Amino acid sequence: MAAAPSLDVPAPASPRWPWLAGLLAGERQAWIFVAKTALAIYLTGWLAMWLQLEQPSTAMVTVVVVMHPHSGMVLAKSFYRVLGTLAGSVCALALMALFPQQPELFLLSLSLWVGLCAGGATLYRNFMAYGFVLAGYTAAIVALPAVGQPLDVFDSAVMRVSEVLLGLVVAAVVSDLVLPERLRAVLRQSGHEQFVQFVDFVRGSTGGRIERARMEQVHLAIVRAAVQLENRRASVVFEAPETRARSTRMRLLNQRYMAATTSFQSLHHLINRLQRHGSAVVADALIALYRPLGEALSPAPAQRHDPAVLDARLRACAARLPAQAAHLRATLRGDASLLEFDTGAALVQRFAAELAGCAAVEAALRAPQLRGSVENVHFRRGNDVAGAAVAVARTFLTMAVLGAFWLASGWVSGASAMLLATIFSAVLAASPAPVGAALHMLAGYAVGMTAAFVAAFVLLPGGEGYTMLVIATLPLLLVGLYLGTRDTLPGLGTGYTFGFLSILALKNPMAYDPAHFFNEVIAQLGGLAMAAVAFALVPAVAGSAAQRARHLRGLRAQVALAASAPLPGLGYRFESVSRDLFQQVVTYTRPGSVESRNLLAWALAVQESGRAILELRQVLADGGVPVAAREAAEQALAAVARLYRQPDAARWQVADERVREAIAQSAGAPAARLHLYQLHSALRDDESPLAAYLPAASVSPPEPRHAA
Repeated sequence: MAAAPSLDVPAPASPRWPWLAGLLAGERQAWIFVAKTALAIYLTGWLAMWLQLEQPSTAMVTVVVVMHPHSGMVLAKSFYRVLGTLAGSVCALALMALFPQQPELFLLSLSLWVGLCAGGATLYRNFMAYGFVLAGYTAAIVALPAVGQPLDVFDSAVMRVSEVLLGLVVAAVVSDLVLPERLRAVLRQSGHEQFVQFVDFVRGSTGGRIERARMEQVHLAIVRAAVQLENRRASVVFEAPETRARSTRMRLLNQRYMAATTSFQSLHHLINRLQRHGSAVVADALIALYRPLGEALSPAPAQRHDPAVLDARLRACAARLPAQAAHLRATLRGDASLLEFDTGAALVQRFAAELAGCAAVEAALRAPQLRGSVENVHFRRGNDVAGAAVAVARTFLTMAVLGAFWLASGWVSGASAMLLATIFSAVLAASPAPVGAALHMLAGYAVGMTAAFVAAFVLLPGGEGYTMLVIATLPLLLVGLYLGTRDTLPGLGTGYTFGFLSILALKNPMAYDPAHFFNEVIAQLGGLAMAAVAFALVPAVAGSAAQRARHLRGLRAQVALAASAPLPGLGYRFESVSRDLFQQVVTYTRPGSVESRNLLAWALAVQESGRAILELRQVLADGGVPVAAREAAEQALAAVARLYRQPDAARWQVADERVREAIAQSAGAPAARLHLYQLHSALRDDESPLAAYLPAASVSPPEPRHAA
């Protein structure tokens, strides 16, 4: 049996001096990023002063938020920040128009808006979250200074939008023109690596059995690659027209990878079950039918990863499979063996066609020019609405408490405290450890404010002109920017840079007021501390046991969705949502733990059963299935859906009986019968989580481990 190669990139040779290699790793890229960020910050500040904007520091802080080593990421973040800025400004104007003389109602409504924006930020795990963060942040910076002065709110909105947009434009220009690092190159390379690794793995798997643990690890690697590819694709479309033109094919390729992976897993699960349950003859026949795929994937070494060559060879192989299947089928005896073989043969042929489809799309993407059009597909996300609701409630309560304290005390700097609480309540809402992150940011903020005090009251008063401002502040700013590139203490560098720029508060003209400075220090630290307290009192949802349990229920519910939702586009939705939910859960589970293994096992079971259900429903929708067989199949689908929604022994028993009855009724509908048998086999898989509900006599004893 051939050994299955790893999907992981081979580890490089150990360096002679590991400590030195670790010290120098990524330093060049880190300092390029630091230099570009500093250039964008100071260029933005100079332009803001030249344009006589009120608060150049707002534009400079915006640069810090959107800068990213890859230009596509900067453009994506900037795009969504523009939308969020405009939405927040409109909301601020609307709230001030509704409650110009009622500060209590105004702050209550603003708190609700900021809470809703924080909830929206938790639902999206890409740069769309920045749009929600900015919608709340902009509403706060526009409206809070105008409390008690409603006639000034429009001027405040125009000025704040101008400052934010200036920061976005400068960050995008610097990132795109100064030593740019293109995300599309990273996306292209990762796409090629995914194709090469998947082809190599399939080529090495044609010997037959693959252990369940090995299949779980392959599934985990492919899910991560699929989600990462979609995240990068969603950002790279901002870089160039060519990339946008290829975006549809990238999404289609990702969907075809996911579909081919499901077929691959279903085929090997079936072969493994046949080997464990005494049907070695059928398993050997399926392996013989499957082996030509490995030959099709093995051209001359120079062409082994050429998608155009592999596409032609795979299509030729797929054309020969029906005749080979008929020849192998003739060597088998017994209705049960024939049904088992026919089910596996259908999976082999489906997998061959899907693998050829992957190669065809990959070849089209590598071509210099795109030709024709393809089906427009979408990668659907699995969102945690309950988690978002908790984020809404936490942020609303934080803002409401700060607003009530501000109104009751008449605190001069209360608006600054609320503004900082607004920013970090939304930014940290999706963090798995928000209290720790908030404390790191708080420490960084305090150190950054100390540096800002030195700059504002020791260094700047002795200089004149913008050049001297840069000379006086650059060494102190570089500390925070560099710390932001290190993962040792996440949030420390970001907090330092935010604290330095926000409390330095460059204005046009610059004002030196120690009393105001210390009031702002207390207010901003108080706002950030209040956000940390809120996360301590209302724990974060991201990564919590309750969220993981909800996501696991949502993952199992995808089988019920496959059994009941309208068919158009359902295949793509099932493949993407189930993988996205799995990725969200596995991110917060310890690798190798019992919880992680249980999750991986459920993910494989969901993929196999859900795809079998989709294929069966498509056969039923095409017509030609007798009425009795159709009714029995629909009852079986409903029973399996109930089992996956709430798995227990009683529901498993009902599902097993309904599926066996449907198989008996479908003798006149062979296509439906094959999918029903695959579903029956998956229900009785003694290596899946459903094994807990199998009768004791149906569970095979564990076999010795095989080489993967």
